[in-house]
Amino acid sequence: MALDLDLAETERVGAWLARVTGQRGRFELAPVRGGASPRRFYRVEFRGGRDGSAIVMLVPPETPDVAFARERGRAWPFLEVRELLATAGVRVPALFAEACDEGLLLVEDLGQTLAEHLERHPGDRETLYRAAVCDLARAQSALDPLPADSVVRLRQFDATLYTSELEHFWDWAIAARAVDAPRPPFQRALTFLVEELCALPRAFAHRDYQSRNLLVTDSSRGQALGWIDFQDALLGPRAYDLVALLCDSYQPFDRTFVDRRLDDYADARALPSSERRALAHEFDLLTVQRKLKDAGRFIFIERRRHDPSFLPFVAPTLDIVTSALDRLADEPAFRDLAAIVAAARRACE
Repeated sequence: MALDLDLAETERVGAWLARVTGQRGRFELAPVRGGASPRRFYRVEFRGGRDGSAIVMLVPPETPDVAFARERGRAWPFLEVRELLATAGVRVPALFAEACDEGLLLVEDLGQTLAEHLERHPGDRETLYRAAVCDLARAQSALDPLPADSVVRLRQFDATLYTSELEHFWDWAIAARAVDAPRPPFQRALTFLVEELCALPRAFAHRDYQSRNLLVTDSSRGQALGWIDFQDALLGPRAYDLVALLCDSYQPFDRTFVDRRLDDYADARALPSSERRALAHEFDLLTVQRKLKDAGRFIFIERRRHDPSFLPFVAPTLDIVTSALDRLADEPAFRDLAAIVAAARRACE
C-alpha cells in the first residue's frame, strides 16, 4: 500500500537536509512505513558528494519517549540507547545529523527489514533467526550490568506497566467490541500473571525485537542484523525480546522452530539445563502478557487512529496466546483466561 506524501513536511525536511548536508537541489524523499509509531520516516537518495541513501526520522514532541526525556532534561532515548548498543557491539544505524529541537534525525539506511528479506528469501529464515537470538544473548551479556545512569534503568517492567498493558487488552479486545466475557476471572488471572512476571530474571529488553525492527545488512562476513526502533528499551524479563521475536504476529512459527531458538539462546547465554527448562516457562508466561497487549493494541489503532491495517493480525495473535495458555493449563486462573481469550477470538470471525 502506497504511503501519502505530505508536501509541507517534505519541503521542511528538504530545507533541513540542504542545511546539514550542504547539497543543493531537490531531495527525492520516499515515505517509509513506520508501523504503529507516531514517528514518520523518509528514505532520501543522495547524489554527488554523498552517494547512497539515508533515513530521515521525524519525531513529534508528544511522542512518549521524547516527552520522557524532555521532562528529565535528558537526550532522546533513541540517541542514548543507540550509543549504549553500539558500545555493546550491536549493529545500529550511524547518526549523520540531528536537530532534536526540530524533531529531526538523519541516520544510516541499513536496508531491508527481516520481514521484507524473508518475503524474497524464505530459505534464510532459520539462519537469520538463529543470528537474531544469538545477537540478543550477546547484547544482554555485554549490558550486564547496565550503566548506573542509563535511561534503560529508569524504565522498568513492573506491576504497574504489566497491568496497564493487560488492561489495554480488556479495554479494546473485550469492552470495545462488546465481547460477552466475565470480568472477575480476568482480574484473577491478571493478578496471578503479574505476580509471576515480576519474579522473573531481568536483563536489557529492546521491547519490540521483531522482524520489522531487524534489518538485514551486508558485511565483510556476510549477512548480519541491524537493530532499529530501540528507543523504548527498558529493564525487563530476559525472555521478553525472545517472545517479541518468536511470537511475532507477522511471522508464523511452529513450536519446534521456537524450541530450537530457545536452545540457541540458552547455549549463547551458557544456561544450565535447569534454567533452560525455566526459560520455556518464562517464555509462555510472557507470551500471554505480550500478545494480549498486542491484540488490544491492534484494535486500538483501528478505533482511535482509523488505521485498519493491523486488524488481520488480531486473530493469529490470539491463537498464539491460546497455545501458550494450553501449556500453562495446570493453573486454574489460566484456564479461565483461556475461555475469555476464546470469546475474543470468536469476535474476529
